[in-house]
Amino acid sequence: MYIIPDCYILLNMKKNILDLTPEELAGEIKNMGEKPYRARQVFSAIAKKHIDDFYKITSIPEKLRGRLDKKFNISGLTYAGNLVSRKDGTGKYLWQLGDGLYIESVLIKKSRRLTLCISTQAGCRIGCPFCASGTDGFKRDLDTAEIAGQYVETQKRQQTRITNIVFMGMGEPLDNFDNLYKAIKIINDPDGPGLGARRITVSTCGLVPGMKKLAGTGLQTELSVSLHSTYDARRNELVPVNRKYPLKELYKACEEYKEKTGRVITLEYTVIRGKNDSDDEAVRLGKVSKKLGAKINLIKCSPTGRNGKDRGHADRAGINRFKKVIKRNGGKVTVRDSAGEDIAAACGQLAIRKGTDDRHEG
Repeated sequence: MYIIPDCYILLNMKKNILDLTPEELAGEIKNMGEKPYRARQVFSAIAKKHIDDFYKITSIPEKLRGRLDKKFNISGLTYAGNLVSRKDGTGKYLWQLGDGLYIESVLIKKSRRLTLCISTQAGCRIGCPFCASGTDGFKRDLDTAEIAGQYVETQKRQQTRITNIVFMGMGEPLDNFDNLYKAIKIINDPDGPGLGARRITVSTCGLVPGMKKLAGTGLQTELSVSLHSTYDARRNELVPVNRKYPLKELYKACEEYKEKTGRVITLEYTVIRGKNDSDDEAVRLGKVSKKLGAKINLIKCSPTGRNGKDRGHADRAGINRFKKVIKRNGGKVTVRDSAGEDIAAACGQLAIRKGTDDRHEG
C-alpha cells in the first residue's frame, strides 16, 4: 500500500484541464460565461505551446486566467529524471504521479522518426511472464491528463517534433479505454499537437471487446496485436488473457478492425528461445499473416526482472532463420530492433523502478 500525499489531495480538488477533450473544455468555458473561441485559445496554449501556468496564457484576458487557475490545474506529472542509451540514443523518462507512483516513457530516434512510447497504466494486470511491467502488480489506470501529459511534457523538452506515438509502454491500453480515447483525441486535435491518427499506434495483448470498440470510434489509428504464439495452449501461458479471448476470437476481431478502418494490423511476436521459435510456429505464423493481410514484427526477447536475467534471449541468427520460414509461408515480416535495452527501455522492460533503478538523471 502506498500513501497518498496531502498535496495530491489538494490538487485533486481542482479538475486537471488535460483531462478534458477540446469539446469538453468548450463546455466548461461556456458554463463560465465565456465565448467558445476562448476554449481553443486555452487548449492550444497548453497542448501545443506547452504553457504550464494559466497566468502565462497572454492570449486570454487576465480575469479569465485567474478564474481558470482557481478551477483547474494543468500538469498531472512531475519530471523525475531521464536516461539516455549509449548504444542508440534512446531516451527514457521517469515521471512521478501526484499520488507518489512512478511511470516511464521512452523516446526512440530512428532516421527521421522520433517516436514516443507512452504508458497507460501504473503497472499491468495482464501478467505476461516475459514482461516487467506487471512485476509489482497493477496499481491503477492513468487518467487522461497523465497519458496525454507524457506527450506534452516530453515534447516540451525536445527541439525536434515528435513524429509518432505508440501506446506500448506500461499497461494494456485497451484496459483503460476511455482515458486512452480521450488522450488520443487531445493529441490528434489540430488546435493541439495535431498528430495524425495514422501516426498513432495502439498496442493490445488481445482485449477483443476493446479492439471492437476502438474500431467503432472512427479513429484510423494503427493497431498492433501482441501475438507471441499461434497455439492457444502456449499463448495461454505467454499471454494469459488468451484464456478469455482465444485465438479464434482474436483473429476475427483483427479482421473486423481492418474491415472497418482500412488499416493493416501488425502482429507483434517476441521470439523466446525454446518456447515459441520452432519452425512449426513460423509456418503457422506465415499463414496467419497471409490470411489476415497483417504485417509481423519479430522482437528479440529482452532481459527483464530487477537482476536483468536472460529469460529466453534468442540470437539474431535464430531470429533470421525464423523469419525466413515465415516468409516462405506467405508472411510479411520484419525484425524490429529493441532500442534502449542497456537502459531497460526495450520492449517488456518498463516498470515502476524508483528505488530499484536509481540511474535516472535529474
